[in-house]
Amino acid sequence: MSSSASSSARKPLLISAGVALAAVTLGLVSWQATAPADAPARTSSAASAPKASDVHAELAKLARRESGDKLAAGRADAPVVLIEYSDFKCGYCGKFARDTEPELVKKYVEDGTLRIEWRNFPIFGADSEAAAKAAWAAGQQDRFAQFHAAAYADGAKAKGFGQARLLELAREAGVPDLERFRQDMAGEGAAAALQKDQEEGYRIGVSSTPSFLINGQPIAGAQPLDAFTAAIAKAKAQAAQ
Repeated sequence: MSSSASSSARKPLLISAGVALAAVTLGLVSWQATAPADAPARTSSAASAPKASDVHAELAKLARRESGDKLAAGRADAPVVLIEYSDFKCGYCGKFARDTEPELVKKYVEDGTLRIEWRNFPIFGADSEAAAKAAWAAGQQDRFAQFHAAAYADGAKAKGFGQARLLELAREAGVPDLERFRQDMAGEGAAAALQKDQEEGYRIGVSSTPSFLINGQPIAGAQPLDAFTAAIAKAKAQAAQ
């Protein structure tokens, strides 16, 4: 799993609803519980923790299920939703994108079981934020998946995410209108979408990438494929009850 967000990053927001606030409390514990062994420990100062089932149910509500979401794959009414908080400069995010996500798409998205919803969660500075806005801009022309694949291709991260490079990635992704892409990338829509994703992630205790929710169940880091298939199978069975 990648390093945690820098001290200059946006601070977590408070949630007014009682159960949602509890999600922050136990959410921190839940992310840690699924993190790799070498991940830094995070602690909660709460005197008592809510039930995990209550927190997971609250976190599951973060699934937007918007039919017009251009950064999502799969049916809006799929029984299982995987939410991914990722950074294009994150090496382990790239590993998940190359090695694990295609298998999940093939096995679960294509048969209607799984929906994958992307959340831009840049934690590595200006280039990360620029790449996030570029991915959103590519999505406005229905090329998010192609941009995602190009940006996470083996060796792509080493070339950086400066403006010229982002345009090159847009061309690789087949974005048809590059002038619109430039405007969208620099526009208020991209900034607002990025802020929405970041605030959601910080609110529930995400501090490193990649981090995932599968029907509200947190999974931290680029875990093996088996960890995701087991979580998806469990979520599907629970959804059928």
